[in-house]
Amino acid sequence: MYRVSPFVRHFALALCLGILAATLWLNLDAASYYDFVEGRITDLHAPSGVTEMLPAWLTQWSLQSPALTPASLTSHGLMALFMFFVGKELWEALILERGALSGPQSLVPLGGVIGATLGAALVWILTGALIETAAESSLAIGWQVPLGSDVVLGYVLGRRVFGPNHPALHVLLLVTIACDFLGLLVLGLSYPSGGLFRLGWLALPLLASLGVWALYGRRPNPNASETARRRGLMLWPYILAGAISFIGVACAGLPPALGLLPVIPAIPHADRSFGFFAEAENFLQDPLNRLAHLLVRPLALVLFLFGLTRGGIDLSALAPTTITTLAAFWIGKPFGFLLGCWLAAKITRRTLPQGIGLRELLLIAMLLGLGFTVPVLALDTALPGGGMAEAARIGLALSLLAGACALIIGKLTRR
Repeated sequence: MYRVSPFVRHFALALCLGILAATLWLNLDAASYYDFVEGRITDLHAPSGVTEMLPAWLTQWSLQSPALTPASLTSHGLMALFMFFVGKELWEALILERGALSGPQSLVPLGGVIGATLGAALVWILTGALIETAAESSLAIGWQVPLGSDVVLGYVLGRRVFGPNHPALHVLLLVTIACDFLGLLVLGLSYPSGGLFRLGWLALPLLASLGVWALYGRRPNPNASETARRRGLMLWPYILAGAISFIGVACAGLPPALGLLPVIPAIPHADRSFGFFAEAENFLQDPLNRLAHLLVRPLALVLFLFGLTRGGIDLSALAPTTITTLAAFWIGKPFGFLLGCWLAAKITRRTLPQGIGLRELLLIAMLLGLGFTVPVLALDTALPGGGMAEAARIGLALSLLAGACALIIGKLTRR
């Protein structure tokens, strides 16, 4: 058994407080709330002098919108720090010694990830085709919304359902994190800002990662001097590589929230895993864990700001899109996950990690029925603004009730 750092609960509390504050503000004074969220901080266009000197394709470098607002700053910029943080946990679980999901035991859960995303998208499309009445609706619009999940809220509820260090908790984290990354990647490829030709910008994060690994990240020779060893422990090269990677991903038209992920494999890490969000990692001094330590306190503020700028729920916006959202999360995703796990087990002839039976698998599927953070990031891109997006946001908020159902069923079926 390992102790989990308390910051995970702080993350969940900060996110929920932001959502609550935004919902109260929006329903009491919608005009001032939208003025705050969409208020222009600065423009993102290249200066006119630069525009005249460079080719047109090179100057179309702005992020998802021409102006920086509190909402876009949080969603496209600050949330990249959060995705880096959870990406680091997934990377360690998959590749480190004693990683919770290292080796072939991750194959069946990854099959469940594919099944969950396909199931959510299919049920969204079918339900929308049957009941959607919005004038701006079209066939299959918004199917990218239910692909993501919610790592923080899912983890906090999963610990209550399964207990600390239960193998099912590791599988739940793998599935939620992988769904988030896959959902954002599919969203970016479905709606690439500026066209698919801009994907050539992805060479920038690749070069940044390879360069920082070759110059600083490689394990030093056992006979290397102390100076050479200390070079690999400096943080600024990895921060610089992360900034370059972020620019490349954003310029490629993909969600900037994914911008820091390419550099994770290039950063020196611990020799073994202590578990997801383990408190013992606070005492590790490798660059990857030190970067994570620096992010712990700022990320609580980031998640609060995300809830405040993107989590406001208009209680009067209930519409058929709400039902479409709930159907995708409560029907498509759980059943797709179960079917994907079954097919992956048949094809690979592997089983789930020891200690996970049918009860645990069903509870994981239920917890996948809640989603907020990454699906909210997808709303503005995948759905037309206005009624459909607000109705879907209500559905995402209601989907959190799946966590309460999992808690009740988990207690009733506890051995």
